[in-house]
Amino acid sequence: MVEFCKTCIMPNSRPRISFDKNGICNACNHSKDKDKTNWELRKTEFLEILSNLKKIKNRNKLYDCVVPWSGGKDSSSIAHKLKFDYGLNPLLVTFSPLIPNEIGEHNRKIMSDLGFDTILFKPKENISKLLSQRFFKERGNPKVAWDAGVNSFPMKIAIEYKIPYVFYAEHGESEYGGLMLNKESLKRRDLREVIEHQIGDFPQNWVNEKINLKDLAPYIYPENEEFDKFKVEALYFSYFFKWSMLENFEYIKKNVKKFKTIKDRTDGTFTNFDSLDDKIDNIYYYLQFVKFGFGRATRDSCRMIQNKQMTRDEAIQKAKKYDNEFPNTYFKDVLNFLDINQNQFDEIVNLHRNEEIWEIKNNAWSLKNTVYA
Repeated sequence: MVEFCKTCIMPNSRPRISFDKNGICNACNHSKDKDKTNWELRKTEFLEILSNLKKIKNRNKLYDCVVPWSGGKDSSSIAHKLKFDYGLNPLLVTFSPLIPNEIGEHNRKIMSDLGFDTILFKPKENISKLLSQRFFKERGNPKVAWDAGVNSFPMKIAIEYKIPYVFYAEHGESEYGGLMLNKESLKRRDLREVIEHQIGDFPQNWVNEKINLKDLAPYIYPENEEFDKFKVEALYFSYFFKWSMLENFEYIKKNVKKFKTIKDRTDGTFTNFDSLDDKIDNIYYYLQFVKFGFGRATRDSCRMIQNKQMTRDEAIQKAKKYDNEFPNTYFKDVLNFLDINQNQFDEIVNLHRNEEIWEIKNNAWSLKNTVYA
């Protein structure tokens, strides 16, 4: 039986989420912990890390840190704060979106024009497509390999350039409801969490008759021996500063005047400022709805409830209105990228549909339980 958090509206069908005896999800309980956190003390801890930069031997004196950077509101706000609030020179590293769009390209150019050095890495197009097609069919997730690249490539750059810190955005398992392997992973990125919860297995296992090990080089995390040559720490910005996607957007909109968003709203939700750089993202979030029973509007509204920016009743109405909306924007581009037609797409999607939470009513799929029923 699907149950819904009594504070937000996230269902217990979300992977790795847990509810306490009062029916409150762990993401909402984490938000309560954040309210009690001494953020000034966390900021002091952050400043101590910056002061230690001068003591690190053999480091690159030109770049202070790496920011894995999509060009979106979150990574751009981190980069902007590091440079203009804290005087660092971050190197912005982008693992290319699967299907880049104009908004992401525009925002990356605008940030570059502000005085940031950037690296845009684009893996072999044929391999990227093969991996996306494979994981769409096998797991209902065309972004598995891309997730691996986002985790591995910035670390490779940091080691190669001898840059001691990599600042990732938020710790998703705690912020949105998941399973932390240890408390330290709130601060330091834990590869075990990334493999178990995000990627699923090691990219070395993806070799087949069409893909060899060298093809997978961009997706493979650096070996321990590489870290022995130069120590790099991957840290979560959300550990040091209270995290809010809406506040990140408001910050970047205020400080980067030409930053672009969608004019109206993104398919499947009421917001217009999240995950805008890749045309495949709309389908990615739709697949979450099919597999786990919560749509993009639920995802966005839960984050806003946890930051006291929306009420639960408002969130219920947003989910009712938008969760079930099919993402037609860029859909033809996605079909072309995956090299399938709509009938094949529908067949694969339904293979991944969770029939414990879905049923057919009036010749159409319908959720058995909804928060707005």
